[in-house]
Amino acid sequence: MKNTLLLTLCLLLFVTSRSQDPRLLVLSTGNPSSLRGLCVVNDNVVWASGSHGMIGRSTNAGKNWKWTVVKGFEKTEFRDIEAFDANVAIIMAVGEPAYILKTIDGGESWKVVYQNDTKGMFLDAMDFSNNQDGLVIGDPLNGHFFMARTSNSGNTWEEMTGTPIADSGEAFFAASGSNLRFFTNEDYLLVSGGLQSNLVSATTKKPLQLLKGMESTGANSIDVFDNGDPDKPGKRMIIVGGDFSKPDSTKGNCIYTTNAGKTWKKPTIPPTGYRSSVEYLSNKIVLACGINGVDISEDAGKTWRRISPEGFNTCRIAKIGRAVYLAGNKGKIARLEWPAER
Repeated sequence: MKNTLLLTLCLLLFVTSRSQDPRLLVLSTGNPSSLRGLCVVNDNVVWASGSHGMIGRSTNAGKNWKWTVVKGFEKTEFRDIEAFDANVAIIMAVGEPAYILKTIDGGESWKVVYQNDTKGMFLDAMDFSNNQDGLVIGDPLNGHFFMARTSNSGNTWEEMTGTPIADSGEAFFAASGSNLRFFTNEDYLLVSGGLQSNLVSATTKKPLQLLKGMESTGANSIDVFDNGDPDKPGKRMIIVGGDFSKPDSTKGNCIYTTNAGKTWKKPTIPPTGYRSSVEYLSNKIVLACGINGVDISEDAGKTWRRISPEGFNTCRIAKIGRAVYLAGNKGKIARLEWPAER
């Protein structure tokens, strides 16, 4: 009798544990766009952008989506998007030429707020520290990374001078819009890839212990845990990447720090392949995705386990709230169902 009760208790604990495991709920799929831009404003409002000039928006937590193609940009790749609410959003077109567009009417119309026809121009990512101040980064021009900034919610953009110098064969990946992150209201962090892979700020440049040496290798995404103080950088940071030409390889695909980048560590169990996007969901829970699946870490990046073989390009948590969404190829968008307390 005692053994039977013990067995029953173990089975109940197992079922309860597995039922609380994070899982993905696919909400939208089937359109031809490869989605790499994603912004989750709150638990209800989500924007996505991608190839073929496609923009998606939901205002009811992903139950319904409105898909539109930006007129005049039907062949354009919008690799990143930043939204402030259900009506106002900014999209970034890679190049050539490079464009930044803005809508104030929920995507019904778009206005070009920046255009650059320079040969070789290629934008990679965009981030805002608040609803006013933002940055956009691009591949090197004349040996320097391209950067432009706005201080008026993206209405106008100013090209920056004296930007960090790029090493030979070093560039950014326009994979998920997350290789640029603000870590205070003023300071930013960039992660690069290619023949070299570095962590770059306005004043420093440090090599990363990630896979490097080929055009397809290096860092793709960085996240900084928001500790609640906008004027002090978070101590926890995590970077993912690898080799996008070898999606199942775990070699050199993740590093993390708990002391604001003074020292970096490699996971004892890494994500299960190349990863293009990483996002802190809490101080301990981290999500990463790539073209061969989605992984989660519940110990701040030390160990990872795959929770889905579904491929995605980018993942984001709500700016206000706790909703988590992922976006990928063929117009695929999913929401992460995860327990309220972990």
